[in-house]
Amino acid sequence: MTNALDVTDLHVTIGGSHILQGVSLEVPRGGVTALLGRNGVGKTTTLRALLGIVPATGTVRILGTDVLGWPTHRIVRLGVGYVPEDRDVFAGLTVEENLRLAEQTPEPHYDEVYSLFPELRARTRQRAGTLSGGQQQMVSIARALLNGWPLLLVDEPSKGLAPRLVSELAEVLERVATLSTVLLVEQNLAVVRRLAQRVVVLDHGEVVHTGAADELDDPVMARRFLGVAGAS
Repeated sequence: MTNALDVTDLHVTIGGSHILQGVSLEVPRGGVTALLGRNGVGKTTTLRALLGIVPATGTVRILGTDVLGWPTHRIVRLGVGYVPEDRDVFAGLTVEENLRLAEQTPEPHYDEVYSLFPELRARTRQRAGTLSGGQQQMVSIARALLNGWPLLLVDEPSKGLAPRLVSELAEVLERVATLSTVLLVEQNLAVVRRLAQRVVVLDHGEVVHTGAADELDDPVMARRFLGVAGAS
């Protein structure tokens, strides 16, 4: 079986800055692979390059298909959902309208979405801009799940959320990972330990470590690659 994602020698230069400097990684099908690293090392840029949002060179194979140079909408329709770092909900539209805009398939998975996020069913007529940060994150993830895509790119989902909401989010993502392969960018190591089977660590635009997620239980390893202690 092919990997969900194969990336080889990925380079991105923006405004004269060489941000990604030969990133190579694999994401096996199933479960969660976490893309880790200190702030500013190129994690979000990597996701954006995979989606064709920023120009890149190298090789990107998604679900067995070479996609480098494709427009973003075509990559998405291949089967890729994206949860951006800052949620990017349409504040002036209702929850229902946000979800309808995300529909890409003849039979969107509303039952599945509302099973994961029952609160959204009760707020379908509420404008997204009036939701709490946690509720907006629900909308952002729900949009990515609506079409049943086999690969999800999820960028910093716990950012700015209260600890209770982070725990609830992790529970939802555990269930999501039984349905789709997830490439997760996340700074919260407790969330990574709970969800991920594999980790890829970036530093200065390059992959410096690939391995099992439980390796980060070692505080020396966590400090070496992430600049944080291993304890949550």
